[in-house]
Amino acid sequence: MEGNNKIIVMYQSKYGSTQKYAAWLAESLSCEMVEITKVSVDNLKHYDVIVLGGGIYASGVAGISFLKKNYKALKEKKIVTFAVGASPYDEEAMQAIKERNYKNISAEVPCFYCRGAWHEESMSLKDKMLCTMLKKVVSRKDPKDYQPWEAALMEAIGSQHDWTDKAYLKPILKYING
Repeated sequence: MEGNNKIIVMYQSKYGSTQKYAAWLAESLSCEMVEITKVSVDNLKHYDVIVLGGGIYASGVAGISFLKKNYKALKEKKIVTFAVGASPYDEEAMQAIKERNYKNISAEVPCFYCRGAWHEESMSLKDKMLCTMLKKVVSRKDPKDYQPWEAALMEAIGSQHDWTDKAYLKPILKYING
């Protein structure tokens, strides 16, 4: 990639993990990092590579609506996305997330996965209540029948975890630099 001013890393983060990954990417790429809410499509005209990261909340990827809304204006750019979630990587779950979130976006736009963190004490009351309700539903199942995200939820509730790791960025950096 030629020059660091040709790449921008945008992110939308609710609890900090996505922002952490965005900062690591921006540092690795020696480029600008900005919250999606502070960007307009006009600001992106002089960038060749646009990286967009968002947390996964109720199977939605935060910030992806910006890309959907502006995809026609940006489709000539190299666009890279990443989603951050608390569950371990699961191909089936990622496929479902792509199908739900990437409608009207070219299949050529990749979505990488980075595992985030779980800190209940920093969650909003709404998110805590949602997780408590999910736990009740999941706890009625036999643990051997859990989906990967359900097993992760049952393990995480009531504790703290930080699974963020720069190693998750290797495939993203390879894609951008490759």
